[in-house]
Amino acid sequence: MTDILAFDAYGTLFDVHAAIARHSAAVGPNAARLSELWRSKQLEYSWTLTLADRYRDFETLTSEALDFALARFPDVDRALKPRLLDAYMTLDPFPDAPGCLSDLKARGASIAILSNGSPRMLDAAVSGAGFDTILDAVLSVDALRMFKPRAEVYRMVTDRFSCAPADVVFVSSNRWDVMGAASFGFRTIWINRAGNPDEYATPAPNAVIGDLKSLPALKV
Repeated sequence: MTDILAFDAYGTLFDVHAAIARHSAAVGPNAARLSELWRSKQLEYSWTLTLADRYRDFETLTSEALDFALARFPDVDRALKPRLLDAYMTLDPFPDAPGCLSDLKARGASIAILSNGSPRMLDAAVSGAGFDTILDAVLSVDALRMFKPRAEVYRMVTDRFSCAPADVVFVSSNRWDVMGAASFGFRTIWINRAGNPDEYATPAPNAVIGDLKSLPALKV
């Protein structure tokens, strides 16, 4: 695969539940539920603000979503919030991510991240994982002040690489993100790590795989 590849960051390359996992003992028995709610509210806020033509950066939304999650689970010590937010800045990459990106780069692919994350968040995550020497571009929606799945966000990739949408393979673990990218005209790969049922009949992804290991050998 020697195309232009654009990767979603959170949930695709970086494990969004790693922040809670690092402090699971301190969080207590509701750690997994807290993490799921934190993530769902983070995404919900990005969609509703974009629909309302309003914007707050993803770092702010991440903090506000954590406030809601902590209020929902009052047994969790709110004093943990700074530690959890610090952990979110340098989320662990999925174990299959470094090898996948390195393999693609060795094959001549141009590789970008296209993310809702703020520049500060993405800089910390990318450098922490050692991806800064592999990536050709890290594109943040902050430049547009709107979130995925708006078409303007996906256009950032074609503008950056001076290419047509069909020249880009977009990779995400988020089915809604794949839907948005496919609607824009990207070829898409859904990384369905959890084995979830499909939510969108059209447009269908070009490929569905369970992890990133087999991605470099795919032809889409």
